[in-house]
Amino acid sequence: MKYFITGNLGYIGPILCDFIKRNDKDAFIIGYDAGYFLNCAISPKLPKNKPNIDLQVFGDVRDKRKIDCYLDGVDHVIQLAAISNDPMGNEFEKATIEINQLSSIYLAKKCIDLGIKSFTFASSCSVYGAGSDKPRTEKDLTNPLTAYARSKIGTENELKNLRNLGNTKITCLRFATACGYSPNLRLDLVLNDFVATALTTNSIKILSDGSPWRPLIDVEDMSRALYWSCFRDKGEALEIINIGSSDWNYQIKELAQSTKNELGGKINIDINKNAAPDKRSYRVSFEKYFSLAPSNFRPKITLSKSIKKIYNGLIKFSEEINMDRSYLIRLNVLRSHRLNNKLDENLIWVNS
Repeated sequence: MKYFITGNLGYIGPILCDFIKRNDKDAFIIGYDAGYFLNCAISPKLPKNKPNIDLQVFGDVRDKRKIDCYLDGVDHVIQLAAISNDPMGNEFEKATIEINQLSSIYLAKKCIDLGIKSFTFASSCSVYGAGSDKPRTEKDLTNPLTAYARSKIGTENELKNLRNLGNTKITCLRFATACGYSPNLRLDLVLNDFVATALTTNSIKILSDGSPWRPLIDVEDMSRALYWSCFRDKGEALEIINIGSSDWNYQIKELAQSTKNELGGKINIDINKNAAPDKRSYRVSFEKYFSLAPSNFRPKITLSKSIKKIYNGLIKFSEEINMDRSYLIRLNVLRSHRLNNKLDENLIWVNS
């Protein structure tokens, strides 16, 4: 099978590509990435992580002519490329719509035109925004509160309006909040940040009052779902599916306490009891996913295991991370590129 994966050099990509190679011995993987976070391995002192792929292409997903050159003979397309959180989306809103939404629609249409077997779009449970205590299902109304969330639901809505999918199966995976170990680790994700700060400062600082709900999913289980979406044999030609586990709906303060319990020691948890309410609070139902996916493609990583894997991946580099963690926070990396005139205001490489 031939796979075309955009954004393969980000946080999820290395774990996904390894998973595909383990499960499909004949896999040929083409990675397509803009290279924004090329130097964002956990430790800059280590040799650059070589992705487990067959062909690496550097390019912007907005470059239609370039992306077209690599789709012939492809069986499965996975769109990971994205401006990937709320702070980045708010600061670079135009690029967020272009990269997350417009490029995804173009790529989906090309898959249909070429008869590619599957197109998978990495969406987000953040489209639910402010939810009630009742877990949200795919049939519930969405309430996107940020440019990032609006780009995800905007893509889903446009995909739903495509009249003829031909022989292409389209799957929108609404992922719970990502967490877990990756060689291209992000510390702008709540659980990853809690583990890193607990390790380096013996404290966890919660900026909210700790009450907001978040569903979480380990990056390894995200990879499991992405691979499954290429071959799913249940459901409609176009499916929108919440991806995660009901056991992983947590309040922020619960995540902090779990981190403290796993790491031991005298870790102080500082909760901002005077914080303004965080409207981004929602619980999610994953019943549809469990009804469609075989048991071997459902989440397997426990919260305890995820915390321990992050800790074990970071412990050798705790001193340097304590001195400077900015390279593991995606918005800081983009700002650095802008400050050094490497990217323009729309996140296009200068002199590329």
